[in-house]
Amino acid sequence: MIHDAIVVGGSYAGMAAALQLLRARRRVLVIDAGQRRNRAAVTSHGFLGHDGSDPAEIARTARAQLARYPTLRWADDTAVSASGERDAFTVVARSGGAHRGRRLLLAIGVSDTLPALPGLAERWGRSVFHCPYCHGYELDRGAIGVLAAGPMSLHQAMLLPDWGSVTLLANGLLEPDAATREALAQRGVAIEATPVARIEGQADVVLADGRVLPFAGLFVASRNAPAGVLAQRLGCELVDTPMGSQIRTDEAKRTTVPGVYACGDAARAPHSVSLAVGDGAWAGAQVHQSLVFPAGG
Repeated sequence: MIHDAIVVGGSYAGMAAALQLLRARRRVLVIDAGQRRNRAAVTSHGFLGHDGSDPAEIARTARAQLARYPTLRWADDTAVSASGERDAFTVVARSGGAHRGRRLLLAIGVSDTLPALPGLAERWGRSVFHCPYCHGYELDRGAIGVLAAGPMSLHQAMLLPDWGSVTLLANGLLEPDAATREALAQRGVAIEATPVARIEGQADVVLADGRVLPFAGLFVASRNAPAGVLAQRLGCELVDTPMGSQIRTDEAKRTTVPGVYACGDAARAPHSVSLAVGDGAWAGAQVHQSLVFPAGG
């Protein structure tokens, strides 16, 4: 069977894209490895109609709704390679299956690289976050630490005082100039220059000098890159962003490889469930229109 579209990645963006295509009665294969980026989070916020919901339940409900469409095929698998050209792509899965499709949509998500601090990765998504709009409110105006990881950390430190009292943990990576210090001071942000040794408890920062700074939550600007190597092996161009790298797409979510589209966190910034869903819905519609009007995509 030749599918009209193969969607690699069945999280929020991928399912939103598949839904548009299924409602156009197109044959869609979703290949999903089951590794949602927010799998460690227990609640999702900022997504209209689902504020405070379990993100896993949102995903389960969405998948059940997609399953009602008879032109859906779902593979719980990992796409390990992809080749071909527009109207004739082949995606090989880890299980050994080879799948053919006219269009290829990458909703592969991103990998997060965190500072190498003991105790940090274990708390990612639970008491260590990247998005204040997703998690800031629930900290109930408590103390917030911003762990320096790069220039985006200053952006976070400037934003977060609307959600609580903020301390920028420079950790030897940032040395704000006088103007930046003044701007931070006007927002009420304290700066802690002592390096961080580790994270303990809920979100307790142990400094190199032995002091312990307790926080309600920590924010860190992780470095992102498209998950896996599928985009690179297909020849999709990547573009640098303040957060890392992402797949280059145009206004119709087309990559630099004809017939290959991309959406969600791997192809846009900033990142959230609601933005991923919107991006996926738009991408799915664009893939459908490329099948109707071949000259356009």
